[in-house]
Amino acid sequence: MEHPSRVGKYEIEEFLGGGMSHVYRAKDSVLGRRVAVKILTEAGMADPEAKARFLQEAKTASNISHENIISVYDFGEEQGQPFIVMEFVEGESLRDAIKKNHTGDFVRRMKTALQIGRAIDYIHTKKIIHRDIKPENIHVDLTGKARLMDFGIAKSEGVALTRVGFTLGTPYYMAPEQVLGQPLTPQADVYAFGILMFELLTGGKPILGDSVEKIFNAILSEPLNLDPLKAQKLPPDVIALIGRCTAKKPAQRPQGLGEVCEAIQSILDPSRTTSTVRKAVAQPARGRPMVEVLSPTVTAAVPTPDPQRALVPLEGLPKFFEKLPPRLRTQGGLMVLAGAAVLLAMAALYWVAALVRLL
Repeated sequence: MEHPSRVGKYEIEEFLGGGMSHVYRAKDSVLGRRVAVKILTEAGMADPEAKARFLQEAKTASNISHENIISVYDFGEEQGQPFIVMEFVEGESLRDAIKKNHTGDFVRRMKTALQIGRAIDYIHTKKIIHRDIKPENIHVDLTGKARLMDFGIAKSEGVALTRVGFTLGTPYYMAPEQVLGQPLTPQADVYAFGILMFELLTGGKPILGDSVEKIFNAILSEPLNLDPLKAQKLPPDVIALIGRCTAKKPAQRPQGLGEVCEAIQSILDPSRTTSTVRKAVAQPARGRPMVEVLSPTVTAAVPTPDPQRALVPLEGLPKFFEKLPPRLRTQGGLMVLAGAAVLLAMAALYWVAALVRLL
């Protein structure tokens, strides 16, 4: 296989792999930075549908900017072959990370899932459905940061590239409606994310089959087996979330990855407020701590007494107070003195009244 030595201003350094398109590590001879160059092969050029998807990927990805998505810098044609220039990041695919057990502990895996979820949620705000969420399309860099990539079959609103009767996507991660060739919504990506999350946490696929037909049958008619998640002794909330994401009907899934990300954040930090009914409706006064008073429909916030403040000596008191012991020159001490003064006054009044009666 012969590889080019240069594509435009990009000097090819190493072949990284590929199928219908080849990916190379290269150097931008003008800016001097390392990049990844993706070139459509001759076989891909011969397939009008593949070429259309490649060009659509270039246009789609070049309009996306997110910390958890591989950036596209440039695209064009070299001797009739289209190419895409992308951010080059050291690391490995999530598929390799899972195989090599590089995904870390439970918390790190959940943080990886959260980053992926945020990336997918972002493209959904751009009215883009990825349609091919899988570990191979997630890159994990040397610091553990996850990045979504490969928008080869992503579909923007109003764009249709799929042949009639032909369904695109990797079988294991396809939602039931995708298998049936029905019009897709972002809920198809929610389903795929649930399958990916299952695999990230268990190391294995939830759906098995030695043929596409068996895989599709399982997706359409067999309930997802959550036992491997339970065997990992994962928190019930995690198992329930994956179960919801992979529901057969789109309406039964969480309504978007934003909701899923909120759930993941709550699992990672149980003290985090995730529901809109838990937002305080009053601002804290003078920086005092607040306590939320919750009901199904109303949330209020009231200041709580500060036990530490009662022990802090008060400033600006009259000079005769300075002769008191330090503990009595505090807020609490003054309250005790005030109470004692009231009791003494009441006692004095009692004795005065008694003397008046005797006279």
